[in-house]
Amino acid sequence: MLSVIIPFHNEEENIPILHQRLTEVLHRTGHPYEILFVDDGSQDNSAGRVPHDEHTRLIRLNRQMGKGRALAAGVAESRGDIVFFMDGDLEDDPREIPRFLEKLEEGNDLVNGVRTGRKHSGIIRIYSALANRFIHHALHSPFTDINCGYKCMRRVVLKEIPLYGNNFRFFPLAAFYEGFRVSEIPVRHTRRVHGVSKFGSGKLFIGLIDTITAYFLYRFAERPLHFFGAIGFWLGLAGTAILGYLGVERIIFQHEIYRRPILFLGMLLVIIGVQIAATGLLAELMVYSKNKRAR
Repeated sequence: MLSVIIPFHNEEENIPILHQRLTEVLHRTGHPYEILFVDDGSQDNSAGRVPHDEHTRLIRLNRQMGKGRALAAGVAESRGDIVFFMDGDLEDDPREIPRFLEKLEEGNDLVNGVRTGRKHSGIIRIYSALANRFIHHALHSPFTDINCGYKCMRRVVLKEIPLYGNNFRFFPLAAFYEGFRVSEIPVRHTRRVHGVSKFGSGKLFIGLIDTITAYFLYRFAERPLHFFGAIGFWLGLAGTAILGYLGVERIIFQHEIYRRPILFLGMLLVIIGVQIAATGLLAELMVYSKNKRAR
């Protein structure tokens, strides 16, 4: 069974069109299917435009909680063995669904889309390119377009990896790190016709924070002392070098140093370095305790 989960916010003109296109494609696949529209606190008549039939369900959140919560709500209510994520703005073409299924049949557990001929603004494309390049080099990501919202996966992936907050952005990468077989296919990207884009400057900042979070989680979640210890070491070393230099000036050259701002900078760096390293040690103990209890 196929489950298509579509979170939306103020997409009343796009929903009937998307539903019609989806129904035509899913019917031709020959698989039983369900379409779950998740209303993320829309303020227009989007919920009223969701058709009522045996294959379609509407899930309504009490207020706008974000795409991650909407996807999680859809996953909790879905029944399919194969789950699709796609946006409700018509930028994802339902005709790509059979190609996703073909890629799954090759033995993959998750298939991510790679948007071709993107119709987004130049700023969004530049940001996306930089983010993907950083993730590729820093996290050894096998994906070309990690931010593409069009993807499908087997149910087992969703059972093993929790979907929360904004981690949907890096969900394919989490599946890769968990050892699932992942792949990607190019998908057509179409221009939004109705409504307005929900992507603004605020989401650029959120995306940056999420990228930093992903870098920490996937590189250092099991060895946090490597992250905090390295930062603490270099800060402490810099502070020690400053204090050592000042000590030579005071002892050998008899210079007064107690009024020099660099003295306080050296002391501050040493204190901060020790605190950061101690944070890493505490985090390491927490990871050890968690793994010990899990045995």
